[in-house]
Amino acid sequence: MSDLTEIKAAARKAAFARRKAAFDLKFPGAAGHLSEVLAGYRGVPLSGFLPIRTEIDPLPAMAEAAAHGPVGVPVIEGKGLALKFSRWQPDCALRDGPFGAAVPEVDDFFEPEILIVPLVAFDAQGGRLGYGGGFYDRTLELLRGKRATLAIGFAFDAQEAAELPLEETDQPLDMVVTESRILQF
Repeated sequence: MSDLTEIKAAARKAAFARRKAAFDLKFPGAAGHLSEVLAGYRGVPLSGFLPIRTEIDPLPAMAEAAAHGPVGVPVIEGKGLALKFSRWQPDCALRDGPFGAAVPEVDDFFEPEILIVPLVAFDAQGGRLGYGGGFYDRTLELLRGKRATLAIGFAFDAQEAAELPLEETDQPLDMVVTESRILQF
């Protein structure tokens, strides 16, 4: 195990603990600022995520956006691959996907121009520490190679870290939205 692997594991462990503590506070209206941001992009194809474990819940903002344009959720097709995005609607039929995240029962793939990105930790420069699979980094690199793609990290304030162990392949976020603020980079 490399030093960077150990450093990232320690950073994730600390961030998961902070995220769990924030999740347990059950912030009302936690997606309010996310809705505010997405209102400026009505009709633009976007992807959110179906929250698992202690992730902050973007579903209210995604439901609002779905009334104006296509909204999808990520589908993991295999290790080392970029994500695909399947169209989602509030209350659509879901099936179990990899890693505990549900996906739409029927695949209807499209390419979003905005990604609401889950994360373990973020920093004040737009750095993101994910779960370690590299799915969002590969996906953002691919999509940004085709067109402008906005990456919005969605997290609790408590997930901010002063410093993150980042690598050259880590794709930066364009903004982070939390329960109390909007950070643009």
